Amino acid sequence: QVQLVESGGGLVQAGDSLRLSCAVSERAFNYGLGWFRQAPGKEREFVAAITRGGSATRYTDSVKGRFTVSRVNLKNTGYVQMNSLKPDDTAVYYCAARAGGLVYTSVGDFTYWGQGTQVTVSS
Repeated sequence: QVQLVESGGGLVQAGDSLRLSCAVSERAFNYGLGWFRQAPGKEREFVAAITRGGSATRYTDSVKGRFTVSRVNLKNTGYVQMNSLKPDDTAVYYCAARAGGLVYTSVGDFTYWGQGTQVTVSS
């Protein structure tokens, strides 16, 4: 059973940056990673994803140019660097993983989920 642990969330002001980390319990190189977020009263939505080797990434339109997803498989860790944060980015952010070599972007694509980390952006 793969376990994922997110960290790096917090309370920041609009325009600030945060880097979220996702620690994968084993053999991260086997898994494509995805980042999702869920705001109160809303459905969980796709944010960014990266293939297991890191060769391909994908972003939702609202974060393109501001967020960068990456990974270091030797450290079994994935990251999302979030710059120019906006109040609309406020949500619980989740890391997800699944075996396979593609870029996965749907909630239903993923097998394993972390517990989430809160990101709050004040105006």
